[in-house]
Amino acid sequence: MITEYGYGQGQGRDGRSYRHHGDTDAGRPDPHSTYDRYDRYDGPDGFDGPGHRVPAVLRAPFAGRTWREFGYVLLGLPLGILLFTYAVTTVSLGAGLLVTLLGIPVLAAALAGCRGFGALERARARGLLGLDVAPPAPLRVRKHGVVAWTGAVLKSGASWRALLYAVLQFPWAVFSFVVSVTLWSTGWSLLTYPLWFWVFPMYGGQDGLQLYGDETHSVYLNNPFEITVTALVGLLFTLATPWIVRALTTVDRVMVHGLLGPSRLATRVVELESDRGVVVDTAAADLRRIERDLHDGAQARLVALAMDLGLAREKLSEDPEVAARMVDEAHGEVKTALKELRDLARGIHPAVLTDRGLDAALSSVASRCAVPVTVEVDLARRPAAAIEGIAYFTVSELLQNISKHSGARSASVDVWRAENRLMLQVVDDGTGGADVTAGSGLAGLAERLDAVDGILVVDSPAGGPTKVTAELPWRG
Repeated sequence: MITEYGYGQGQGRDGRSYRHHGDTDAGRPDPHSTYDRYDRYDGPDGFDGPGHRVPAVLRAPFAGRTWREFGYVLLGLPLGILLFTYAVTTVSLGAGLLVTLLGIPVLAAALAGCRGFGALERARARGLLGLDVAPPAPLRVRKHGVVAWTGAVLKSGASWRALLYAVLQFPWAVFSFVVSVTLWSTGWSLLTYPLWFWVFPMYGGQDGLQLYGDETHSVYLNNPFEITVTALVGLLFTLATPWIVRALTTVDRVMVHGLLGPSRLATRVVELESDRGVVVDTAAADLRRIERDLHDGAQARLVALAMDLGLAREKLSEDPEVAARMVDEAHGEVKTALKELRDLARGIHPAVLTDRGLDAALSSVASRCAVPVTVEVDLARRPAAAIEGIAYFTVSELLQNISKHSGARSASVDVWRAENRLMLQVVDDGTGGADVTAGSGLAGLAERLDAVDGILVVDSPAGGPTKVTAELPWRG
């Protein structure tokens, strides 16, 4: 099983590549991402689905995907005419009325209508092309009233992109409609010509399909060789047309994605807002954990220690031997409290990481693991302190999982730099079956990495081994 988080792709030291498609937990698509479900899998209706004995080029003319894309092209022409007419008419009217106060609201209404048509186009692309494009950022109307709404529409880049789509989509819809319909009709007509010739050997006084004719002579396709060649040419057209239609709709995908979806800046803002929420929640959880550990551990132990020392002081004059024994017990409690405080401080940020870097810090963590761990750190210099800390806690939590759940006999930790990315890989020979979507600690770890544009890849088939690869930005 491979579970991927974050955005991007990378390569492990073993040469294996991995890629992310914009998924979030439980395999659900990120609502802010844009993806094509036909690029993610090609089932029985696609061209490249697994388990087919018939080559894709022969299945393509009959595939459901082909006819959905052809239907998209057919619908594109009437919708393009409607959208182009509306956009040109309303925008021209608004521009003509700009000399008066009516022009501005008319122009805003025209742009708002284009946004509405954009929603229709996204739905059409989703239904027929399998292209799921998130809607653009909503209008930010800070005040109530027509004036505030008009200003928000005119200031929105998504409104003007929708207008640009309305203008550009029409000529492209005409071109793709003509090409697709011509190729389909020509291909199927030539391919089925032997059938028509058999049914109607003489139609309207014409002996077969006329290839050429003028006032003096004409050429007809009416003998078996010519009919066979005609069918073969039709077969070529029929087999090639689905791929041509697919190429034409690729341009539509680019237009819908680029002009009717959210801008890169808006998408990035949404990602940063989500990451900020994850960071805030993580920090709050860490603070609660520290407070709980202090209250239930060191603080309770120190309170008990103070009480024992008070009793020892009272016993000092009456029974020195008992008092001495109580002081010895209190001394042991002090050592235990100090150990708990050191463990707590190490959990916040270990001093060895600050002083000596990842190599020494990870070696210290590996020495406390329940199984033998080999650590290899190949870094010429240290990354940013924040990234270094995240890398340390990532490996620390993965080694804890190995100690508690893997049943492994050995493990290895490998850290290296690949261009501007810090790569971590933890491998164990345990029973496998680690699942990020099962609500384990791996899910929270993946969220932490995603908050800093990191990636977590878990490869853990049943029976093992388990390989976890983490990728972090370098930010040195």
